[in-house]
Amino acid sequence: MTIPRFANQTVSTYNTTRADASTANLQEVYQAMLISQQTETEKLALYHAASDAARLAEWEFHNGVLAMKEVVVRGQYGSDSDQAQAVELKKKSDRKRPTRKKPDAMA
Repeated sequence: MTIPRFANQTVSTYNTTRADASTANLQEVYQAMLISQQTETEKLALYHAASDAARLAEWEFHNGVLAMKEVVVRGQYGSDSDQAQAVELKKKSDRKRPTRKKPDAMA
């Protein structure tokens, strides 16, 4: 990996008494920055993978609950049972039958 040329390397007479502005320190903190950025990128990738896995697990749970409602409750107790209503399904007898709208009379 190449280290970029800092402005203080371009000026041949650059000399400082501040340790944090020295060329050696700049190269050191530059390397530390690159390592931190690489770590951040790796952790973001892990975060996205974990987030996707959690979302998939939520969908699997959701589909499992739907299967339970359909198979166990309706299959075992029936569509018009109180147990079906207890798991937030609408009772068959509570559903309204579809009705046709009468066409408006033309004048």
